[in-house]
Amino acid sequence: MLQRWKQWRRERLLQRHALPKALVAEIYSQLPVLAGLDRDEQERLVELATLFLADKRVLGAGGLEPDLGMAVTVALQACLPVLNLDLDWYRGFTTIILYPGDFVARHRYQDELGLEHLDEQPMVGEAWDGGPVVLSWEDVARSGERDGFNVVIHEFAHKLDMRNGDANGHPPLHEGMDRQVWTHALSGAYEALCDALDAGEAPPLDAYAAESPAEFFSVLSEAFFELPEDLAMAYPEVYRQLVLFYRQDPWQRLQEKR
Repeated sequence: MLQRWKQWRRERLLQRHALPKALVAEIYSQLPVLAGLDRDEQERLVELATLFLADKRVLGAGGLEPDLGMAVTVALQACLPVLNLDLDWYRGFTTIILYPGDFVARHRYQDELGLEHLDEQPMVGEAWDGGPVVLSWEDVARSGERDGFNVVIHEFAHKLDMRNGDANGHPPLHEGMDRQVWTHALSGAYEALCDALDAGEAPPLDAYAAESPAEFFSVLSEAFFELPEDLAMAYPEVYRQLVLFYRQDPWQRLQEKR
């Protein structure tokens, strides 16, 4: 009975919040990161994006007034990582905030002496634990080009990471996945990246990945969907773990489309 009710509600939401097909098709065609999805996957992605926007609010800040096209651009990319998971992974928050460009994040913290400090720094994206995802529209607009940069996937990967507490590069794993194998693969790759940077070598990932294990996971997620072949060549064990976690293989589907 519960399953039937969920299906009825899903279908009702899809009908009530249906997105304009022409708009979706136009935006979809402008996102190479979605290349390789077969017809069934494309349809499921659009359904997820529709349900995502039925549940979330996309608000503007800094003078920006987001239109439906902007919301769809965010939603299609945000839903790609959960294409074979579930929108329940994005429970616990309802708002996406778009700034025109870089924004200044302000965080207060106390040091070991109990003194309070205010940290201010420009950012292109931020995911709050239990709060909104904040994005620079300028950077959203240049995401999805399959060049390794995707601020939407990056910040929503943080949300996935936060499903079991603070973002630390260890999201909740599926049944059948081995946490020790995950930790060994990602920790080893993280240490190798840090060692390469310390030695002045060119890293296989954006150097920002070395900021912390949390950032490493999010940058890996960007690369997994944007440049899967490069990631698989650089970190094959990590790539295999991400295939298991995201339950999809972007490199394989791109090969099948060639």
